[in-house]
Amino acid sequence: MKKPLQNASLSEYEGVRCLHLDTPWIQGTMTIKTPFKIELEYVQRMMAWLLFAPSTLVKDRQALQLGLGAGAITKCCYKILGMRTTAIEINPKVVAMCRQWFKLPPDNNRLEIVLADAAKEIKSSRWLGAVDALAVDLYDHEAAAPVMDSASFYADCHAVLTDEGIMTVNLFGRDNSYKASLEKIKQAFGADCVWAFKPTREGNTVVMAFRTVPAVTREVLTQRADAIESRWELPAKKWLKLLSPVMPSAS
Repeated sequence: MKKPLQNASLSEYEGVRCLHLDTPWIQGTMTIKTPFKIELEYVQRMMAWLLFAPSTLVKDRQALQLGLGAGAITKCCYKILGMRTTAIEINPKVVAMCRQWFKLPPDNNRLEIVLADAAKEIKSSRWLGAVDALAVDLYDHEAAAPVMDSASFYADCHAVLTDEGIMTVNLFGRDNSYKASLEKIKQAFGADCVWAFKPTREGNTVVMAFRTVPAVTREVLTQRADAIESRWELPAKKWLKLLSPVMPSAS
């Protein structure tokens, strides 16, 4: 029997609007005065794939989000970056809340919200080798551990990426869930294709996984970080201080 979908609700404090799913846990946020800017630090880090993509090509790329949340990544990719953007969300109540209270624009020729189970939709042939920036942020109302976290799921994520495609995933859980998740990602992508941030104060650890081993110098990354901060006001220079390749497991 399928679990019933959670009700979506909101709260506000000091100019920030928060999305909830039947619990006090925050599923996403929006600064009311700047609704298209990303407010949460870990969500900003989900955009760090920009360091590995020439800025002149960004608007021509396809973004796919698994889990809409409050729509922060979706809105940024669509409105700020000008990308073709699709989000997969299983809960229509979340979509309705984002449309009404979180400034999510209506669907058009560049923006699409698909009501579906992400584990099934990611297997659709339409996505095979078609996604340049894949953001995975799939948590239930208790926000304890990722809803989808198997090696086969990450293999499906690997399959949808273009040759230059990058997955960013939010890992946050109890006990050893981070290490276990990281090993599954390395199994699907290869250890030399996985980078990770240091955890945020709240415990969110954003992991980046590349379809192809990144071949970019530190000098180029620094130049791109400067350009990202100037053009899109994202803290890219800070990202470089906190992001590094994951070392392969000892054999």
